[in-house]
Amino acid sequence: MSSDEISTPAVEAARAAGIPFTATRHGRVGSLAEAAAARGIEPRDLIKTLVVRRAEGDHVFVLVPGDRTFSWAKVRALLGTNRISMPDADTALAVTGYERGTITPFGSRTRLPVIADSHLVGRRISLGGGAHGVGLTLEGDDVIRVFDATVADISDEETRKP
Repeated sequence: MSSDEISTPAVEAARAAGIPFTATRHGRVGSLAEAAAARGIEPRDLIKTLVVRRAEGDHVFVLVPGDRTFSWAKVRALLGTNRISMPDADTALAVTGYERGTITPFGSRTRLPVIADSHLVGRRISLGGGAHGVGLTLEGDDVIRVFDATVADISDEETRKP
């Protein structure tokens, strides 16, 4: 299936942004590694899009590479707050229009500020495409520019337990 045949709110928003991208559709996957393999990329280039709650009704998108861990302390420091949290699945859906596992800033129901980990700069990445098994592969710099994202070191190396 070509990019032209795939349509989700995220794909349409990427088209409207006028940036080059490839949309891919693959079956449901059970892990980040499976999703990366299905899209033909390395796990570090598969970007996790998280919705973070700063305060009641105040959310931000946080973009973190698949091989790194979201740093609560670094994001709290960046936002200048002592407390952040992850909204429950229903709230995330209400704010973004997307179910968990499909969330992306492209085509979100609510335009939220975007914080991009510095590891996205200068790399080709893949984000969720707004539906299970759909991905958008594009330049990290284009994502940063389109969303006027704040770029910061907001992740840590992932440590795996043996």
